[in-house]
Amino acid sequence: MIQLDFDKGDGLVPVIVQDEATLQVLVLAYMNPATLAETIESGEATFFSRSRGQRWRKGESSGNRLQVVSLTPDCDNDALLMRVRPQGPACHRGTSSCFGEADAPGLGRLARLEQSIAQRADADQTQSYTARLLSKGAKRVAQKVGEEAVETALAGACGSESELCEEAADLVYHLLVLLRARGLSFDAVLDVLAKRAGEK
Repeated sequence: MIQLDFDKGDGLVPVIVQDEATLQVLVLAYMNPATLAETIESGEATFFSRSRGQRWRKGESSGNRLQVVSLTPDCDNDALLMRVRPQGPACHRGTSSCFGEADAPGLGRLARLEQSIAQRADADQTQSYTARLLSKGAKRVAQKVGEEAVETALAGACGSESELCEEAADLVYHLLVLLRARGLSFDAVLDVLAKRAGEK
């Protein structure tokens, strides 16, 4: 059971809500002991609204729920990091985050791209290049990765900076499609890199 110090905040603790895949900060909210217990029991983010003076479960009216992946107290046990899988926009304004309109920053964009590839995998093949490519199987996708790798290498050797970036983007996209075709995610690649870094 999570032990939090609610006394410091007059019965509330701040909760930083983060997208588990992209690591984008989505929401800053508050919990009391009852909403923490409800969150743990339901597996869905439930908070205490300071303005309304009552509990609220994210998505009860909008359907944009936050499925809880993990809850981690800070070092003083008076704040909480909640990692979630959002089921739609986290902000009531329709944006993915309450902190501006920008989508996942930095490397979080890779996770967002991976999510888009997963969504398009079952799309109408006449409307989606991703669906058409995946329908041809892993060998065809692997061939495309090879083609894009050669084009990226050539652009790196003698192309312009913008050409290199364009070709590198094509390579990254096709690599993520290949991982999807093999039932893997980019996290598996990151795990290998982390292990290698640890070995050094």
